Amino acid sequence: MIKELHITQFIPTQNHTIWDVRDTKAYTEAHLQYAQNQPLETINAELLATVSVAEPIYVLCGGGTKAGRAAKLIESLDSQREVIILTGGTRAAKAAGMTIESE
Repeated sequence: MIKELHITQFIPTQNHTIWDVRDTKAYTEAHLQYAQNQPLETINAELLATVSVAEPIYVLCGGGTKAGRAAKLIESLDSQREVIILTGGTRAAKAAGMTIESE
């Protein structure tokens, strides 16, 4: 099941599974606090098996395009998963003053 939540309505914690689906370079430059880099091309059944089915997976990208594709991919791999697209992505989070990290 795919849902959407605007990034500014989300309070990230270390207990959330948050996947930033941009490439490693973009992730390294700036990403939402607690987000893990999971580039779109790395999402597969084996990766999904590492996350409890009971946990929603939050996906985001820079602005929204890749996150939507990632959510559809996750749903095609496991239709029982709850996937939440964080709309607005990293750009909206940064503009709203949310905690953004770089490496």
